[in-house]
This record gives sequence, C-alpha cells and structure tokens, in this order.
Amino acid sequence: MTIMATKFTPEVLLSAPRRSAAVPNSIGTLALFTVTQYSFESHSKTYAIKVLDLKTRQSTQLYDDSAFTEPTWVSDSKFVFLKNEDPTTTLMVADATKPGSDPEEISTFNGSVSNLKVKDIGNGTIAFACTAPATSSGELLDPAYEKKPYSSAKVYTGLFVRHWDSYVSKYKTGLFYGALKKDGETYKLQEPGLVNALAGTKLECPVPPFGDASDFDISKAGLVFVSKDPELDPALWTKTDLYYVPLRTFTETKPPVPQIVKTGRLQGYSGTPVFSHSGTQVVFKRMRARQYESDKWRLMLIPDISDLSNVQEFYRTEDGEGGWDQRPEGIVWSNDDSTLYVTAEYHGRQLLYKLPASPRKARELPEPLTTDGAVGDFHNLSSSDDRLFITSTSLIDNSSYSIVDPQSKDLALVSSSSEEGKTFGLTKRQTDEFWFKGAGDYKVHALVMKPSDFDPEKKYPLAFLIHGGPQGAWGQSWSTRWNPAVFAEQGYVAVMPNPTGSTGYGQALTDGIAEDWGGRPYNDLVNCFEHIADNISYIDTTNAVALGASYGGYMINWIQGHPLGRKFKALVCHDGIFSTMSNWSTEELFFPAHEMGGALWENREGYARWDPAAFVGNWATPQLVIHSELDYRLPISEGLAAFNALQTRGVPSRFLTFPDENHWVLKHENSLVWHKEVIGWINKYTGLDTTGLSDDVEEMNIR
Repeated sequence: MTIMATKFTPEVLLSAPRRSAAVPNSIGTLALFTVTQYSFESHSKTYAIKVLDLKTRQSTQLYDDSAFTEPTWVSDSKFVFLKNEDPTTTLMVADATKPGSDPEEISTFNGSVSNLKVKDIGNGTIAFACTAPATSSGELLDPAYEKKPYSSAKVYTGLFVRHWDSYVSKYKTGLFYGALKKDGETYKLQEPGLVNALAGTKLECPVPPFGDASDFDISKAGLVFVSKDPELDPALWTKTDLYYVPLRTFTETKPPVPQIVKTGRLQGYSGTPVFSHSGTQVVFKRMRARQYESDKWRLMLIPDISDLSNVQEFYRTEDGEGGWDQRPEGIVWSNDDSTLYVTAEYHGRQLLYKLPASPRKARELPEPLTTDGAVGDFHNLSSSDDRLFITSTSLIDNSSYSIVDPQSKDLALVSSSSEEGKTFGLTKRQTDEFWFKGAGDYKVHALVMKPSDFDPEKKYPLAFLIHGGPQGAWGQSWSTRWNPAVFAEQGYVAVMPNPTGSTGYGQALTDGIAEDWGGRPYNDLVNCFEHIADNISYIDTTNAVALGASYGGYMINWIQGHPLGRKFKALVCHDGIFSTMSNWSTEELFFPAHEMGGALWENREGYARWDPAAFVGNWATPQLVIHSELDYRLPISEGLAAFNALQTRGVPSRFLTFPDENHWVLKHENSLVWHKEVIGWINKYTGLDTTGLSDDVEEMNIR
C-alpha cells in the first residue's frame, strides 16, 4: 500500500513501508527484496518477500509469512530462504516466477540459523554458509536440549559481562558450511550436513554485536571470515583478524584449521572480505590502531588466496597515513575482476567509487560514480552486464533502486518507495547546506532541512541537531529514528552540523575529537550557531532548541553547563553521558580508553576535564531526558543522574524511559511515543502546535 501524506508526521514516518536492499539475479531480469510495514490502526506488522521485474519495474508479492527470511538467489529463477520456527530453522527453496506456490523444504536444523550466503562452485554444487550459536564442542546449539537452570544467577570471570543490550552468553556463534545439489525441482543438502568451520578454535563469526553476513564470504576456494583476536580482551581491544579456511567441496567433515592473514603494522578492525568472481583473490578492509573503533579503513588485497604471505595495501604511503583520505565501506568486484567498486562517505554523502583492482595499478584516487544521497548495498546487475544495481536513500526518500553505468556514470531510477519523496509530501527543494569557519583553521559543513511550505521571507524556529558517534556524521540519508524532515514539517528549519569528530571530511577532523570532547566540537557548534544568526535571515535563533543522542546527548549536557546553553529555549538529551567519570560502566572499554587518553586511573584529569557533571551548577534551560533500561553502552544511571540534577535544581524537566529498548528506540509504538514526547517538548517552548503530542499520550505513568 502506498502512503499518501498531506503532512509528514511521525505516524507517516513510522508506518511507511520499509524495503530491504534489492538483489538482482545473475541475468539481471529480477531482483528480490523484503518489505515490512506497521499499522497503528491494527497495532501489527506485516512482512512480505517480493520480486521486482527490472524491465517492467513492477513488483510482485511472493510470500507474506513473517517466518520467511533472507531470500537468496540460487539460480536465475529459484531462491532459497530461511523459515524460522523457534527453536528450529528450515532451509527452503522457491521459484520467483511462481508467486504463492508452495516452497520446497530442503533441510531443518535444530537451532537458530541466520546470515545465509550461497555460491555456485561448479559441478552442480551450491556451496552455502551461515552462522548460528554453537556448543562448546562446536556443534549447532539446540535450545531444546539446553539445561534450564533453577537460578537466574550469572557469574563472570572475564569480559564482556554484557554487550550492547544483552548479557553475554557462554555460547559463541559458529560459522557453518554445507553443500546443496539439485534434485529435480528442489535441492538436497549433502552429507555431512552443516559443519562448523570454527569448531575447536576460540574464534567467533560474525563479530558481535553488529556483525552480519558481510563478516565472511565463500568461493570455490573456501571461506574467509573476520574474528576478534581470541588472545586479547575483547572489551579493551578492537583487533579483528581475517582468516582463511581452504575448502574444495564444502562437504569436508573436518574443516582445516583457519589460517590467519597477517597485515604487519595494521592491527585494528578487519572487515568486509569479498572474494573475486574467479574465487582466487580477496579484498578486505583493515584499520591500523587496535584500540580505536573509528580509525580509517584501508583497502587490502590478497592477489592469490593460496599465498597468504602476499597482502597488498591500496594507496599505501611511507608515513602510514594512506593516500586516500576516505573510509571505504561496501565492496564489489567488476565482472572481469579488473575493477573494484566501493562506497565511502564524502561531505554528507555516501558515494559509490571505482578504482583498479590492483594496488599497483591504482595510481589515481578512486573515481566517484554518484554525486548525491547515500548508496547502501550494491551489486553487479548481471554476470554479463557491467552496470551496477544500487539501493540508496536520501533526506526525502526512504528507498530507491537504481542502475548506474560505471563508464558514463548515467544513473537510471528503477523504483522509489516514496516516488522520490512525493508520497511523503517532501521535495529536494527543502534540502540545503552551508559551510562555516570551525574553531581552528578549517571549515565545517552543515546540512539543512526546511519545511515543505518554506517561505524565505518568513522566520522559522531553529532545531539544532547534534549527531552521535562521536565519529559519525549527518548525511543525505533516511532515518526512522532521527529524521530531519519530521522536525521541518513541524515548522522548524533543522540544521545538522558535522563538527570536529565527524566522518567524511578527512581522518584529521575525525581524530580531532579524541581527548577534546568539550573543546573543538563545542566551539565548532558555537560558531555554527553564530553563523546562522549572522547569515541566514529566515532562521530565528532567538527561538531555538537543541537535540542530541549518544555523544550528541553528551554535548547537550555539556552545552547545558556552558554559555551556548542559554541560547536555546529547550534541550533534548537522548542516552547521553552525564559524567565522564563513570565512563567505565560501559561495555566496550576500548572506547573511553581511546577517547579520554587511557584508563580512568591512568588519566583521571583527562576524564574530569570534559565532565558535564562538573558544570551542573550552571544548568538552567528546560530539558527532556530520555534513557532506556537496555542501554548497556551508556547505562540508564546516566540519564537518571541528569534528571535528578535538573529536578533538584528546579529546572523544568521531563524523563522518558523504555524498559524494553536499548541505545536506540526501535519498536514502532515506542518510537511513536518518543516522537510525540520530543516534538511536544520542543514545541511547547517554541510556541508551535502541541496538539496530539506529549500531553495527549495515553497510559503513561507520569506523576
């Protein structure tokens, strides 16, 4: 169903269909994708697997069973998928040209299987890999046979205790492989079934908490995958290595021992290993520092997977900084393996680039193929067509499928979920950007979102949005959590600055925030506010609010105690740090160790210098505090402490919490309450309409 909106409200944002990335088949005629949609009328979510005809540009629903996930092509018309029926998972096969036909069952596994990946390795064999929790002996963990304890006690003798939003289990995730053979209209799983390539090791893949199928790849030569160094404390170090498991048939009962890929001075995160189409080469990413999660990714090449001693770095320089000052993300090989396509952030965009597939031939910096928006997943359009099929978003469009020609750079839109923003009532005319002088000898970039009925002769209140990370950035991309258009359609001009610490503007700006959290970034934001006041006539900086989450929430608390805080009518802090002195209550300890210049007992002065709690005596601006109980990245005590301080000081304040959300508010009904509370709070102090917002939220336990 297409949503037609006269005004882009939180309800419209949250009930709009959410499409996955689309993946074309090998001949470039069809593309598989999934769609979920939530209804606030029925308070339920629908799910569907769909296929897009790339010639007619029409999509067809194949299945609407929410248990069917991860559709993956195995031929030009057939695809496999997982049917999740806790505690079992069934591998199924279906025909994309026969909507609604009964899928065939291949095999049922007694465990929770995910991250399906397949590859035709010849001789009628489809190799596949997946991940699943494993027992200590390396077998697939069957929850039905797991002994249920009489006590809820948990005892730990090492880290992590908890990670992101859950307590860490004694079970690790294994990387399993198997082989399928065609059997009439279906496929059969070959003996011995699923085999754990990590059995007998201390390795785990994907890397928690956000690892996925991009953490490994398969080819006729075997498996490559990334895993945390098992000899280092995972809470203190980011070091993640690439490993290779040589396989020939994917029916090997006992897998070879994983072979580590050594990269010399590069000792940080590894990621996104991708085999060439020939199956003989591998490209992957590696960071240098092993205690810095936002170090620059460097592109790496193994020219011959049978010789792991030969690992080459693209754009390598003698000083170790690297000649390309951007951070590659996704990676795809061209059909003939001569070219690499990668995505990377650049000035608030996520662009698609191309470069030669050999470091020795990559003498020029990567060439951009796109200019706007945020390119997400992308694939070869077909095995015989050099064009690329891309999935992207923008500030006005939540999902676009396009085809780009890497030679001419022509971009052809195939499908837009929102008709390029039209169904939301949004247009590109609402977006803008500007640059201003930073706190040092550098320029800082900011994005702008205006109301759809914008009149340059009028003045609009300012919604000053501060991003998290802190090594992150506002970009020309869609979000269902912090969407600038939601604020713009309330009547604000939303300004999204990317100050010191932001990504996409060179590694020096990203690195500049370390041990300077309330210094340069704060002064950049002050300069941004002053630039708006002096140069943008349609923004009323005397009627302004500021909002931020995570590091942005920290900055809200820092601003509250400093002169910039008095410039705003109201503040919103989502999951922000109240006191840097309590940073060691987090789980990924490498983060404060890097950002604050060592452990708390090694550099107490560094932690104290940028502590918002030290300036609570200056807090005076009305503030909404949001913090949820499953946030183990920044425990809820930080939000409670901030609210306690505001209440004790008599500052108008409000506290919103969700017992079932983590660092992000993801559930639709909770997200709607979040939006109503946030917008209701800022509208109250800027004089905008509060009808149907926070004061009208029902069943809230508010004293």
